[in-house]
Amino acid sequence: MDNLSQGQRENLPPQVPLYEVDIRSPALATVFDEVQPEIVSHHAAQVSVATSVAHPTEDVAVNVLGMVNVLEQAALHGTRQVIFSSSVAVYGNPQYQPCDEAHSTQPLSPYGLSKLTGEAYLRLLAEMSGLRCTIFRYGNVYGPRQSAEGEAGVVSIFIDRMLAGEPVVMDGDGLQTRDFVYVGDIARANLLAVERGDGGLYNLGTGQATTIRDLWLTLQSLTGYAGAPVYGPPRQGDIRQMVLDAGLAARELGWRPQVSLEEGLRRTLQAFAQHEENPDRDYSRE
Repeated sequence: MDNLSQGQRENLPPQVPLYEVDIRSPALATVFDEVQPEIVSHHAAQVSVATSVAHPTEDVAVNVLGMVNVLEQAALHGTRQVIFSSSVAVYGNPQYQPCDEAHSTQPLSPYGLSKLTGEAYLRLLAEMSGLRCTIFRYGNVYGPRQSAEGEAGVVSIFIDRMLAGEPVVMDGDGLQTRDFVYVGDIARANLLAVERGDGGLYNLGTGQATTIRDLWLTLQSLTGYAGAPVYGPPRQGDIRQMVLDAGLAARELGWRPQVSLEEGLRRTLQAFAQHEENPDRDYSRE
């Protein structure tokens, strides 16, 4: 289910049914009536920190009210498990690194606060209704088919502009660090949660800190981009430094990241470049 505000129908295999419904809509009940899902993997969200700062009411409407709508329908229709994609934005600027799940939560943006509120609603309603739940706090997820529109996916934005020979802007000084985790590794974690997840809260990251400038330089090398870096103002609400401890996911789910950043960037770049040459063919699944 997707309102396609960011997703694209062609990213799904043709045989997968798609319900074009907003999670805030009363029509959500109709989808649950028809599907009667055993498991709900909840990734629908307003994902932009900048948008959350500029329009906090929109952010909370999607990330809190929309989620509560999903949880209410799950409870009413006998869903047995909900898997929720939260974010490292709930931590704010970490007091120590790598940041583990015991770290205090002090969000710097409405986005981080809405994700943290979503976690709390899930835990409470799961306890009230008997739902199994798993909460994942994602690092910076990247990979093939990620949209280069907006500002949420720095890897896809950098690749898109480098391949087009356009200026590539880094927010701030480029020395802020992120924990980049490949989307295929994230997908594996979600599958493991179906089998083993039961009330757990897990960081999903690599434990490797990468500066935005180093990301820029790696992609410059991989693409052959000839331009010079351009620096813009820092974004309000952004975390300065972040790297995750995902040891709990390893111990309880058997999950460890398998794709290095350079290999993940190569796969992502290949998918972007080949899609430009033949947009009707989905190289990212090959």
